[in-house]
Amino acid sequence: MPSAMHDVKELVNHLPDDTSIEDVQYHLYVLEKIRKGRDDINHGRHYTTEEAKERLSRWLKP
Repeated sequence: MPSAMHDVKELVNHLPDDTSIEDVQYHLYVLEKIRKGRDDINHGRHYTTEEAKERLSRWLKP
């Protein structure tokens, strides 16, 4: 898996020159969430589609 610094460099190289700091922060936030999600999947911390549907159905009952 690429390092965080590698991901940041790639991000900065692909953003337009007029990108605001807020936009950079948002993109970094999204990258971190993606990295965390991939790490969770790799360590078995996830639900199958059926498990997720079951959990959601309990929340969505009228």
